[in-house]
Amino acid sequence: MDKSENQKTAFISIVGRPNAGKSSILNAVLGSKVAIVSHKPQTTRTCIRGIMTEGPVQLVFIDTPGLLKPRSRLGKYMVRSVVEAISGVDACLLVEEAGEKISPSSRELIEKFKKQKIPALLALNKVDLLTDKSVLLKQITEFSKLYDFKAVVPVSALDGSGIHSLKEELCKMAQPGIHFFDDDAITDQPERVIASEIIREKMLRLLSSEVPHGVAVNVEKMSERAGGLTDISAIIYCEKESHKGIIIGRNGAMLKRIGTYAREDMENFFGCKINLKLWVKVRENWRNKADALRAFGYDSSDFDK
Repeated sequence: MDKSENQKTAFISIVGRPNAGKSSILNAVLGSKVAIVSHKPQTTRTCIRGIMTEGPVQLVFIDTPGLLKPRSRLGKYMVRSVVEAISGVDACLLVEEAGEKISPSSRELIEKFKKQKIPALLALNKVDLLTDKSVLLKQITEFSKLYDFKAVVPVSALDGSGIHSLKEELCKMAQPGIHFFDDDAITDQPERVIASEIIREKMLRLLSSEVPHGVAVNVEKMSERAGGLTDISAIIYCEKESHKGIIIGRNGAMLKRIGTYAREDMENFFGCKINLKLWVKVRENWRNKADALRAFGYDSSDFDK
């Protein structure tokens, strides 16, 4: 019998407000880090695909940016990417923070589910932080009044509780169909994109709140030497001279910390030794310039809609 005859697949968009833990849940479900994580809002800028294959079932996840009111051309692009990610998928996973009130952005997403008649599951994340578990039942009741979710699963991406149950429910969304990716694939992101996102994650974690949202990373070189060492050269672009000084730090100390932590993550992900070199340049107001957004890999067809 042809192996593909028993295969099932589903494309699932992970949506929700910023900081609910969408990327953390994706990483927990996959058992591997493919999406960057930070406590700062709008960490995810583009739709990142993660792939999970277990036996005959393959799930392709689209991790989307948090839904916020856009304040720049980049922000508008991010909002559009969320809306488009909901269209044409087999199901959506709405991620909410356990114990929190239903936000306007979540209500907006649920209205889109209704309009497009999309099957949806609800994951209530960060249950490990709840001291009063009774609020969880109330939250589930409130959400159930708004939409007929296929399943509601309390989880903690941090300690892994509920993740197995969530995976079981997600697998129920799969329908007969061939796998789109190799069974050992965990993401379809190019290696240069993964490297740039790792660098950006370290800046989000190490720098003050204002600076990281005005940075972009462009990996200009990625080449492997004999012996397994990979050279990576990347330019960090920021919008202000003052931000450049903050990123570099006194005597280059901050840039060195960013590079050290990024190199460690890259070596774990790529499974090889990395020689990472970083430079910092200023490109004023790049988040509102279509040519700059194109250069940094954002879909140019969306800029002027």
